[in-house]
Amino acid sequence: MSKNVFFKFVSEPRNDTMKSIVGLACAAQAINDGHDVSIFFAAAGTRLLDKNYVDELEQELGAEIPMVAEFMNTILTGATLYCSFASVKAVLGYSEGDGALIVPDEQIQWSGPPGVISLATSSEIQFTY
Repeated sequence: MSKNVFFKFVSEPRNDTMKSIVGLACAAQAINDGHDVSIFFAAAGTRLLDKNYVDELEQELGAEIPMVAEFMNTILTGATLYCSFASVKAVLGYSEGDGALIVPDEQIQWSGPPGVISLATSSEIQFTY
């Protein structure tokens, strides 16, 4: 039975790399299991949308198979993505339309606290990383 699952990434991934990777793995698994997954990237969690940082994570893990890239591919194709534009600007220094994120701007629903509250209150299960 499919559930409405909400993931929120707000923590600085550089402070707890494994926590972020576990969160991405869980989000990808929820998608693979057929759940309706919404993901909101805010605050320092927006770093996970930076292609250069995802590449750094892969190098840090040193796995033969690029795990993080696989998780991100699953997420980018199977989840509804939300993001705080103000967080992207503050954390990464990118502006909307720069084309600097791992996902095209048009595949992200830009929002802030109202979007987080709406997603949280309409979801059945919530995870925060």
